Amino acid sequence: MQTRELFDLSGRIALVTGGSRGLGLAIATALGEMGARVAITARKPDELNEAAGHLARLGIEAQTIATDLADLPAIPGLVDQVIGRLGDIDILVNNAGTTWGAPAESHPADAWRKVMTLNVDATFFLSQEVARRSMIPRRRGKIINMASIAGLSGGLGLTTVAYNTSKAAIIHCTRTLAAEWGKHNINVNALCPGFFPSKMSRGVLERIEPAILARTPLQRLGGEDDLKGAVVFLASEASRHVTGQYVAVDGGASIA
Repeated sequence: MQTRELFDLSGRIALVTGGSRGLGLAIATALGEMGARVAITARKPDELNEAAGHLARLGIEAQTIATDLADLPAIPGLVDQVIGRLGDIDILVNNAGTTWGAPAESHPADAWRKVMTLNVDATFFLSQEVARRSMIPRRRGKIINMASIAGLSGGLGLTTVAYNTSKAAIIHCTRTLAAEWGKHNINVNALCPGFFPSKMSRGVLERIEPAILARTPLQRLGGEDDLKGAVVFLASEASRHVTGQYVAVDGGASIA
């Protein structure tokens, strides 16, 4: 197989959660540009419609499905819709997530549960549903979980204990699923982005961007194209012998 064929996603069906904006939309764009047929899901129909328009202008037709993944019983219905519209899912990108800032000693219990439900529970139960229905029966599949460099350290100068804990859990969930599902020819890997400008990170970056840049060897934040290569690699046959790994896309911040 030629190298360019290893990265070709033509005909593959991809589901990207949290795909209406930010990193999720960049990921959906990358997969669509490489030939995948893409479904994106998020909570807000208006943002999904805007994202679909953006993708259409790039020549990518995307199916949009409004779903609140924090409502765990809604997950089977989401998978039903994707399979019904596009067919069995080859690539799952678990990107939807949330955060909450509060000191550990006063972190609200309901906020902790909110972060864990979306970041951890939804990631696992959607992976379980897709694997059981689309990947295990066909003995193939690629699952990419969005972790964070916040899951690699005890803190980045932020009071985000629930978020950091959830992303560390995602890294270990990734490794465990890879160990269990390798026998079904399913690759499970994680991406650990550093700081990328986004709606979720905007307020934080206004306060600490100079400090982040000072500790980042490449001295820059992530840009809109900086996750594309990594996600295509993990979604394609180029990574067929890679599983249970995490890739930090952070300009070197996690090693500094």
